[in-house]
Amino acid sequence: MEKSVGLCFSMAPLFLVLGFLLPPALAGHDYGQALTKSILFFEAQRSGYLPGSQRVQWRGNSGLNDGKLNGVDLVGGYYDAGDNVKFGLPMAFTVTMLSWSILEYGKQMGASGELGHAIDAVKWGTDYLIKAHPEPNVLYGEVGDGNTDHNCWQRPEDMTTSRAAYRIDPSHPGSDLAGETAAAMAAASIVFRRYNPSYSAELLKHAYQLFDFADKYRGKYDSSITVAQKYYRSVSGYADELLWGAAWLYKATNNGYYLNYLGKNGDALGGTGWGMTEFGWDVKYAGVQTLVAKFLMAGKGGSYTQVFGKYQEKAEFFMCSCLGKGNRNAQKTPGGLIFRQRWNNMQFVTSASFLMTVYSDYLTSAGKSLKCASGNVSPTELLSFAKSQVDYILGDNPRATSYMVGYGNNYPKQVHHRASSIVSYKVDPSFISCRGGYATWFGRKASDPNLLTGAIVGGPDAYDNFADQRDNYEQTEPATYNNAPLLGILARLHAGHSGYNQLLPVELPSLKPIAANLNPAAKPVAKPSPVSSSTKSITVTQKVTATWVQKGKIYYRYSTTITNKSSKNLKNLKVYISKLYGPLWGLTKSGDSYIFPSWVNSLGAGKSIEFVYIHSASPAEVSVSSYNLV
Repeated sequence: MEKSVGLCFSMAPLFLVLGFLLPPALAGHDYGQALTKSILFFEAQRSGYLPGSQRVQWRGNSGLNDGKLNGVDLVGGYYDAGDNVKFGLPMAFTVTMLSWSILEYGKQMGASGELGHAIDAVKWGTDYLIKAHPEPNVLYGEVGDGNTDHNCWQRPEDMTTSRAAYRIDPSHPGSDLAGETAAAMAAASIVFRRYNPSYSAELLKHAYQLFDFADKYRGKYDSSITVAQKYYRSVSGYADELLWGAAWLYKATNNGYYLNYLGKNGDALGGTGWGMTEFGWDVKYAGVQTLVAKFLMAGKGGSYTQVFGKYQEKAEFFMCSCLGKGNRNAQKTPGGLIFRQRWNNMQFVTSASFLMTVYSDYLTSAGKSLKCASGNVSPTELLSFAKSQVDYILGDNPRATSYMVGYGNNYPKQVHHRASSIVSYKVDPSFISCRGGYATWFGRKASDPNLLTGAIVGGPDAYDNFADQRDNYEQTEPATYNNAPLLGILARLHAGHSGYNQLLPVELPSLKPIAANLNPAAKPVAKPSPVSSSTKSITVTQKVTATWVQKGKIYYRYSTTITNKSSKNLKNLKVYISKLYGPLWGLTKSGDSYIFPSWVNSLGAGKSIEFVYIHSASPAEVSVSSYNLV
């Protein structure tokens, strides 16, 4: 969980260090394995009802009454770090960065077999964010209270701390929170455009409303949700999130209004003025500047070419600063790690490395190089530096320590994380009290009973020192926003450059079947599927009608019913189905969609049509993409 830190807009001086020899790596890193593990971490952070496909088996359901006191359903989402609070600002940033990772390197994730899991991680976040936005100008930004939570050391499944929910509205604004959530919804809408068009459209609707809310009712969210100040204080204000939200909405819609917003407000909101050496959940300027530089290199500048050139200058200031080739450079440890602050420094390392990775590929696509004070830098050199940061995280450092839990042979064993440090609820369901958890588990000088696979912890200090102790929260606590940017870099390093122009519109690949780790006791049950999309006029329900085992695999026969709930005839129905890994009967394939079979022209009022499919996984995602009522 964040401790509030001061934001310094002046750049740190160059940190001069003596050279030394790093421990030699016996072999190159397995970036594919690291990618798999880094995605798995998000399943350990889930709140709410866990699905049958849950792979982190030591976790259980939690936070099942979230929002009840406020009369709203806020079940789900992610715990931010090693605690049991749901903070909206870092959660939304996590979703934005997960989405950006997929949009840039989805093809590489697909080649690694991890694209489906990455998309699931996004959807777990967006499903919650949709719930947190029940009205156009209302957004819930926190569930739980950091103060009471920190007085307890309990599993999420046991927690007895406050689950009060806190919101922003026109009388209590929060432009930074609403702007970041708009960015998350817009970025995720691009991810789902191919796989679930109706869900994508829903996300975009929320993004539009949230951006308007953020822009019209301006103010810092932590002035409205004051309980967040101690943990996620918005030091940078909300100007960067307004630009960030506009940039993602332009990327999602190609609507000139948002491009104009970036052009007209670049000076007033700081996009053209602030040269930064950090990028993260609070300070978005470097991210905005990188996106706008991409728009410019793609020929989208138009009448704002000069203004967008200023954004790009600041984007390159950030890149050069990280490399140590600018006028004012980011501090580094003797081992070469970017160092911003002693508490959870790794968040800045992964986010900066992501920006350098994508900017390297943008430059390659544009046939350009990076212009630094010390001279031009090739895209290859920029990517190489980002790789060096990832390699440091994975173990190429003076301590030969991997800062990803479960990767390599020497990684943190006493993570500052409630759920992983206490025996699993499934192993011992005995209630663990607030203070009992501290007495029995927090001070225990032994490895965690549950492996928090893939978690990126806070990391070493300014001199590469690290103490693997549970009470050392500055160094051993993980966070979702540490991992989110890393997914994209790991996919890129594992699968290489796919050869396509990254300045062109995104084209994500088809999803490959995921080997579902199904527990027979948790197999799909005969009830409406949570992944079916329904409207007031049309309902979609799914149920399991048969199961069997063949060659060690469990197969399911699903029956899906589409019902016309309107008083009119339903015609020209188009259904989009994703995560389907077997044969289907009862509909006709038409391009990427399914339509009525040849013997059905329309569906009368109150009538239904059934189709069936068979595969060895959880229910497919079924959504109605278009239809006519006549």
